[in-house]
Amino acid sequence: MTYCLAIKVDEGLVFASDSRTNAGVDNISTYSKMHNFSWPGNRSFVLLSSGNLATTQAVVRRIRADAEGAVNPSLQTISDINAAANYVGKISTDIQRAQAERGTAGSNFEATFIFGGQIAGQAPAIFLIYPQGNYIHESTEYPFLQMGETKYGKPILDRVIRSNTQLELAGRCALVSINSTIRSNLTVGPPVELLMYKKDSLGEGRHMVLTEHDPYYRGLSDAWSEGIRHALNGLPPFEWEYEHKTVQLVQGAAPSQTMG
Repeated sequence: MTYCLAIKVDEGLVFASDSRTNAGVDNISTYSKMHNFSWPGNRSFVLLSSGNLATTQAVVRRIRADAEGAVNPSLQTISDINAAANYVGKISTDIQRAQAERGTAGSNFEATFIFGGQIAGQAPAIFLIYPQGNYIHESTEYPFLQMGETKYGKPILDRVIRSNTQLELAGRCALVSINSTIRSNLTVGPPVELLMYKKDSLGEGRHMVLTEHDPYYRGLSDAWSEGIRHALNGLPPFEWEYEHKTVQLVQGAAPSQTMG
């Protein structure tokens, strides 16, 4: 399993992914699921991958080969970001079809992608590209997209992310979303990759790779856990609790409210 997400805010784009892949409990590996395609000053794209590893690697290789070989269309030459999403979707379906033709019966060669970025003179955008090659983009109400093991990391995105959320805050929110998923599901694991792209910068953005022992990543995880405990202790008590002197606290958190 995997967990990847992208966020679009007014200031730019955020991409985040875990790095764990598995083909059963005895075959767990670590591969980057984040791929950057940038031509500074002209365009910048990020591709997050999920699904069959052979398919996703073949898709990435094909995209890079097309760009390096001056093939038209390619991410280097395509004129519209919606057309770029269509281009990625077509490559994915073509490769899935080729894999299935020479694969064994019952094998699953499907792959899903989150694709986003910006072309000079156009607005940034993010897309969720399905195995069938079709796609959706973010909305004003939900300016984020997820794929893989989405349920554990979605609540914080629902509560926090808005179009006017500051870019670095959105980046921290993405890390917390992935950290919460890792704590709840062993099939999602570090290193965690984070890329923050500032609107109209047309560069590679700020890219971070965080292991489970990284001081910043551990500090963020601990601060989030402590913050949840404090928030829980600050919730309004039930009416019958006013009969007692104190409200029972979650272990490890300092008192936030005393009834008297």
